[in-house]
Amino acid sequence: MLLAWIIGFSVLGSIGAVAGVSLLLLFPGAIRRVLVPCLLSYATGTLLGAAFLGMIPASLRHADPTTVMATVLTGMVLFFVLEKLVIWRHCHAADCDVHARAAPLILFGDAFHNLVDGIVIASAFLASVPLGIAAALAVIAHEIPQEVGDFAILLDGGYGPRRAVLLNALSASTTLPGAVAAYFWLGQTTGAVPYILGLSAASFIYIAAAEDLIPGLHRQVAPAASVRQLALLLAGIGSIALLRFGR
Repeated sequence: MLLAWIIGFSVLGSIGAVAGVSLLLLFPGAIRRVLVPCLLSYATGTLLGAAFLGMIPASLRHADPTTVMATVLTGMVLFFVLEKLVIWRHCHAADCDVHARAAPLILFGDAFHNLVDGIVIASAFLASVPLGIAAALAVIAHEIPQEVGDFAILLDGGYGPRRAVLLNALSASTTLPGAVAAYFWLGQTTGAVPYILGLSAASFIYIAAAEDLIPGLHRQVAPAASVRQLALLLAGIGSIALLRFGR
């Protein structure tokens, strides 16, 4: 039963994000320019909520607090190094110079990222079903705006719309094998789950705070935009709080 939950939400987290991108592409460009920043604000809230309200508390219940927090810190440093190596790099702007020069690298980076997302989802479900659902929601929320940006970059790199969608779907499909492999591995080594959750929390915090989410939101300085961002960020946190505590 637990494996079915993991498989279902892993597919939803990967293919669902690509489907969401496909729907967004049906809207005119002017509407997309309004919707994507809103999605970024909501995604930021879900990532931070899942990390601080779900993953870290779950880790602290099953492992030494100092070791757990050291794991989170190590994860932050690790993701910084990976980003420097241009393996884990997300850009939500179509004119990103790094991505425009190397569109195929986007697909490799996304495949790796989605593989890790699968591990995150599996480890969260092994801790509890509500935490797994919260983690999957956070994955979906931040994958949709990321895929929108990557789709635009692939188009700029000379890929046709159909081919770009297909390649994005293929890179997203690595979520499922990552989740299944993590389920069987972590099922045999349950003592590792708190530390995998710590690394997962580090990835969510890093994506939200150090990459293009919060820095991207700060590019809009109008009072109305700032209020909207704060409201959606809090809505994202509230969504995770309801999943974690409204049971």
